Amino acid sequence: MPADPAPRSGAAPLLIACALGIERLALRGGGRAAPSVPVTVLRTGMGPQAAERAVARALAGGPAGPATAVIATGFCAGLARGMHPGDLVVADETRDGHGSTRCTGGAVLTAALAELVRGHPRRAIHTGPVAGSGHVVRGAERAELRATGAIAVDMESAATLRAAAAAGPRPVAAVRVVVDAPEHELVRIGTLRGGISAFRVLRAVLPAFFEWHRSEAAPQEVS
Repeated sequence: MPADPAPRSGAAPLLIACALGIERLALRGGGRAAPSVPVTVLRTGMGPQAAERAVARALAGGPAGPATAVIATGFCAGLARGMHPGDLVVADETRDGHGSTRCTGGAVLTAALAELVRGHPRRAIHTGPVAGSGHVVRGAERAELRATGAIAVDMESAATLRAAAAAGPRPVAAVRVVVDAPEHELVRIGTLRGGISAFRVLRAVLPAFFEWHRSEAAPQEVS
């Protein structure tokens, strides 16, 4: 996504990080109104190491900058019963074996996303911890993560926000779209339909990201 040619004076940029080409395609095609700040959609590559390296590099002197707000997004596996492909997950924190990162502005994100999915009763929004993993999670491991209180898992969000926080105080958030859930695992026949549903939802989220960015100035904490 190109930067706004006439950004607000003194406004910090926004970095939107995703792992996959198809996620970046959805995000680049989903804008409806030009943001008032420079926006970079960064494809990090798959996995926590790739995400951490790419975000650290971008914040150190790439297209983003030291005051940039960061949001991790893309697809995820839902952990809670009753989740469906196309549901949205707003993290209140991301966590993995290296610790946890608190997200900022969750209430703003949730409200903005609720407006976007108004009229689509099958699109639920879930809020809670998002776990990080270095591999695809299935079966018993999924149940173990659910028992910790996590509501979703992906491979990049925790590493993305950890790298962002390590580069300096800034607003951070993670929003994921469920493509795989306990009753709708990727190996099942509904995979294609669920993937299309998740792609369409991801295309629609950018206005909520811009609303979050406009509202947020408080730094997060890392433990």
